[in-house]
Amino acid sequence: SLKQLFLSAGGGLSGRDLNKRSNDYRVPEGVGVVAGAVYLVCLFGMIPFYVLHAQDAATMTTLSTFLSALLSVCCMILLGFADDVLNLRWRHKLILPTIASLPILMVYYVTYNNTYIVTPFPIPQLTGITVFNMRFLYYVYMGMLAVFCTNAINILAGVNGVEVGQSVVIALSLLLNSLLNLSTDGTSPEHMFCVYLVCPFIGVSLALLYYNWYPSEVFVGDTFCYFAGMTFAVLGILGHF
Repeated sequence: SLKQLFLSAGGGLSGRDLNKRSNDYRVPEGVGVVAGAVYLVCLFGMIPFYVLHAQDAATMTTLSTFLSALLSVCCMILLGFADDVLNLRWRHKLILPTIASLPILMVYYVTYNNTYIVTPFPIPQLTGITVFNMRFLYYVYMGMLAVFCTNAINILAGVNGVEVGQSVVIALSLLLNSLLNLSTDGTSPEHMFCVYLVCPFIGVSLALLYYNWYPSEVFVGDTFCYFAGMTFAVLGILGHF
């Protein structure tokens, strides 16, 4: 079975569960890579449908957006699994998500390139400026968003089911938001993009949560934290949330 495969692999792929009274046996760690692999297979299966319905430039733009999201998520799954095995240092965990976000940032620049923000209270009242163009600083912010999302999931690691549980709640919230917007505007490509990416994520996360819930049979490892964080960063950047 996969559990025995992880236990026999050695390295950083097994650990002890400190949440149990009896923690003298080892639990498979880094099993989030299985959920990530299934998620990628689901997204790969969607590519032919994009190509078959590519009848104009707008559809091809949507395809490039989808492929860039797939590339960034794939990179983070690889880096997360490397972290589980090699136990990377924290400075690497700050740099690597930024590098992995480059594909989606470049696609955002080519397809959208909107770097305006609405200024918060009380700036409009004091200066009369309601919108502000951040220019290249907006891309710095989005690169930092990828770092924040991955580490925000990872920082709550250590309690059975918390990493996956919070990811499921966030994903369901994003799905509900997109469905509500599609109910009023059924042609929104951003919200359809979110539905395409978040539905398989919810499916693989629920399956993983079943085994990671207390008392956990598996640990998700940094792989799932990186995978979930980058998925949310992709949805936030390319979904224009």
